[in-house]
Amino acid sequence: MEEKNILIFGHKNPDTDSICSSLVMEKFDKNLGFSVEAVRLGEVNKETQYVLNYLNLSAPRLIHEVNEGQPVVLVDHNEFTQSANGIEKATIETVIDHHRIANFQTTEPLYYRAEPVGCTATILYKKFKELNMEIEKKEAVLMLSAIISDTLLFKSPTCTIEDKTACENLAHIANIDIDTYGLEMLKAGTDLSDFTPEELINLDSKEFINGDFKFQVAQVNTACIEDVLQNKVDIENAMTNFMTQNGSNLFILLITDILNSNSQSIVLGDTTIFEKAFSKPVENNLAFLEGVVSRKKQVAPIILNALT
Repeated sequence: MEEKNILIFGHKNPDTDSICSSLVMEKFDKNLGFSVEAVRLGEVNKETQYVLNYLNLSAPRLIHEVNEGQPVVLVDHNEFTQSANGIEKATIETVIDHHRIANFQTTEPLYYRAEPVGCTATILYKKFKELNMEIEKKEAVLMLSAIISDTLLFKSPTCTIEDKTACENLAHIANIDIDTYGLEMLKAGTDLSDFTPEELINLDSKEFINGDFKFQVAQVNTACIEDVLQNKVDIENAMTNFMTQNGSNLFILLITDILNSNSQSIVLGDTTIFEKAFSKPVENNLAFLEGVVSRKKQVAPIILNALT
């Protein structure tokens, strides 16, 4: 069945920024008179569900593919490998993103806005301010939640002054204490107890391609790395199965300690590329990355550089 509205969505395996920015972009475009609908490309994680529960909101409708010619708006991503099935034949109207640009091509002109900030929601905040458009409490909470998530409460190296300033201004509108709310939100996302290994490695996972080399980087947040490693063998089996099914050359699972801002990584596949990139050995499929919390800035580009 053909969609009537312009669909707005973030990447597959959506994180808090993807979901919240989709909802905020929906509000922005509706204010301008467009017929739009925020949707999602995967299940909502526990951190994002905390935000939705706080606002008493339902998750956007779940879709897996888009029809040929379907008008869409992409937020928090641009790479087709991370987008909806059929995206190559959709009509991309707009992209709002803060990632590298890769594997992206359109047949028609579009509105494209990408900025080197820590969160897509920061760009959306600027769009509201540029048009003197009122930011209501719901959108303020959505945007500040996305910023807190993507910057790990300003601890990530991806965080900029613009992110922090936007978050502080949004917190004033929402009447929220950033530290209290932010820590509770991040903690909600660290409960991994009821996920299977297969679900765990797909909670927040992205594919990257460089020539013939395909690698996957997944990330989970925790307050205790050792708790996650108790299921290391089962997690490794799930990663191996994923690589076989998807033809991946390398799979990295980042287990990120949100309290101490470090990551333990489980590395399978062509570990020599990982060792070259980070100048450290992979032992028993493990490598500890001190101070590493950002896949976007501290892992994916390092691997891509090692492949050149």
